[in-house]
Order: sequence, then C-alpha cells, then structure tokens
Amino acid sequence: MTLTIDLNSDMGEAFGPWQMGEDSTLLDIVTSANIACGFHAGDPDVMAQVMAEAAARGVGIGAHPGFADLQGFGRRRMDVPGDSLGNLVRYQLGAAQGMARAAGGRVRHLKLHGALSNMTSEDAGMARSCYSAALDLDPDLIVVVLAGTAQETAVRALGCRWAGEIFADRAYNDDATLVDRRLPGAVIHDTDDAARRITAMLRDGAIHTASGGRIPAAIDTVCVHGDTPEAVGLARGLRAALIEAGITVAQMEGRR
Repeated sequence: MTLTIDLNSDMGEAFGPWQMGEDSTLLDIVTSANIACGFHAGDPDVMAQVMAEAAARGVGIGAHPGFADLQGFGRRRMDVPGDSLGNLVRYQLGAAQGMARAAGGRVRHLKLHGALSNMTSEDAGMARSCYSAALDLDPDLIVVVLAGTAQETAVRALGCRWAGEIFADRAYNDDATLVDRRLPGAVIHDTDDAARRITAMLRDGAIHTASGGRIPAAIDTVCVHGDTPEAVGLARGLRAALIEAGITVAQMEGRR
C-alpha cells in the first residue's frame, strides 16, 4: 500500500519589523502551513501576507494558537482556567478564519503551539477544552495532535476530524512527548538524519524514541519548525527523501 503524508511547517511568526523564518520559500515545499495568530507571534499584516501566499499556492491554511506570550514566544507554561483557555483558542481561530477568508482561502486545520501544545499533550482534559472551543466555530476543522499523546485521547473522545503529527526536527521521550528543548539532542539539525528517522517512522507506523523505543502511532503529517536556521534545507531534503522512498506528499484530509 502506498503511504501518503502531509508536510507542515509553523510560520507567520514575524512581528512588525522583526523577521523570523523563510515563509515564502517554505510555502513552495510544504503542503500545510500553521500560521501564528498574534498571541505568541505574528501580527495582522504578517497573517494577511502569509495566508494570501498560502492560498495562492494551494497550501492548506491552519490556525496556530498559543499562549499570550510574545516575549517568551509562547514557550512558557501558564496556568489558565478552562473557560479562559477556550476563549483564548476561539479568539485566535476566529481571527485566523477572518484573515484567511479575506485572503481568498479558509482555515482547514488547527494546531496548538509551544507550551500550550506541550501541556495539552500531557492533559487530555485541557486538550479537550481547547479543541471543543475550536470545534464550536467549525465542527469540520481538522485538529492536528501530537500522535500518541493525551491530545490524541481528547480528539478520539470528541469524535472530530483529526490528524496525527510527528516532528522531523525533534527527539521523543518514551511517552511520545517531546524531549525538552534545553536538553542535548532535543532538536535535530542534520537533514540526512531527520530524513532517515522520519522515513523509518512512517514505514514502521511508530514513533522512534531517543532511548531506542518504538511507540505505534497514527501518523498523518510531519512538521518542520520554521524558526530554525536550517528549516528550508531540512524541509526540502525531507520532501525529496520521502518521494524517493515512494511516499506520496499531499495535503492532510484528517481521520475520525
């Protein structure tokens, strides 16, 4: 059976005159774009530009909400009550939907960012609060989850469309969560290494952990972070390696 995988990247993370990432170049490589909604990064002008480019190139547009933490780039954990957490997600998704519509596109998927993603990967109740809030606005939204974590538990319980994600440039713990960025080897910078790992994970249908373990997982999309210096080279090399391995690269459709 032919394997098909979506390739996504986080982008739209510039802010005013401060630039981050090579979004235009990445949009020629990936099939889905997770676009910052202004809380952890991005602003209305950046959103408008990236969404317009994504729509013009047929790249799937996704909302990428995070904590209200511009200074910390959304990577600092916060204690936010459930109701406020839901409103935080609704607010950012609503902004993304409006900007996408104005750009001639639509928001197909939602993926949580940074600390918000890490916390919900450990807490299914928190994940459910975020995802239920998003589904209030669009019941057909594809919710992108960290495969094999509490996020997946939440979407399975909700019965919504979802896609399991793994990271090309991050190492994994034995519970399918990501190794803390502060630890050695947590971020993978070598393109060949990333391509070998991802191809093997897709063939095995399993996450390969830093300790050598294997965690069976539903994998629908692979992420390359857009804020690293080697992002473009890694994404381009990964796409080429996947195609060479006979794996079809195409926009995610979600599962239930």
